[in-house]
Amino acid sequence: MKRVVYLNGKLTPLSRANISPLDYGFLYGYGLFETMRAYGGRVFRLDRHLSRLSGASEGLGIPDATPELKEAVVAVLEANKLSDARIRIAVSIGEGGITPDTRRCRKPTVLVVAESYKPHPESIYNTGFKAIISHITRYSSSPLSGIKSANYLENMLAKQEAIAAGADEAIRLNERGFVAEASMSNIFFITGSILMTPSPESGILPGITRETVIELAGRLGIITIERYITMAELLQAQEAFLTNSLIEVMPLTEVDGKKIASGKPGPVTERLRTEYKKLVMDETGAA
Repeated sequence: MKRVVYLNGKLTPLSRANISPLDYGFLYGYGLFETMRAYGGRVFRLDRHLSRLSGASEGLGIPDATPELKEAVVAVLEANKLSDARIRIAVSIGEGGITPDTRRCRKPTVLVVAESYKPHPESIYNTGFKAIISHITRYSSSPLSGIKSANYLENMLAKQEAIAAGADEAIRLNERGFVAEASMSNIFFITGSILMTPSPESGILPGITRETVIELAGRLGIITIERYITMAELLQAQEAFLTNSLIEVMPLTEVDGKKIASGKPGPVTERLRTEYKKLVMDETGAA
């Protein structure tokens, strides 16, 4: 079956989807994206992803494309007959000239693509991810630190560091040496009975899954503290995990060859992972 995408207001075969070479998303990375997961054909917390996209668009001066996107996402899933899927929305400020000047960009470029998604096997969740500490600094004062920018090069380079080292993820520290986030996920850990996670001021992108986990922790009576976190605190934690829309809640069991606690997934991680799955089932109807 031919893959179908949504591009600038209509469904079109992927093979015929053309974007201008002068699009500022391509030329300068002037754009945004959202990655989401569908369960049984329904996207988990689509409204929250679109709300984040809308807010970031306003901050970058990109016309808000979200009014058309809810129906567009559903249409792409249906056109490709996808049930469990990975969906990516990309929005750029649009086509301009070679000389950087956003005043020449008259209309945003809006793209929705999707593909079948097979989650990690249970064996990976039973052992957890291994991470390294990236050499690529996350600058907390950067205007890009709190948005899902199309200029994703630093994250990609950090991920490549992890792959080259035989690890699953790369932890990025900010300019002050505090833990910010992993290349493609947020970080949590347990110390005592407290759930800890780097604060937005640390230079993180506040993920939708991160937000959901904090909500779930509150329901379970687990206190969550968001603040500056040192690497030593993370390494001395009782357990740790990573979050994003695709991996959900993934145990983090090793950093730079050093085990976190026993080197196995912890009970709080497992409890939150179970509750997250229940919430997904409740909100999407997926079995």
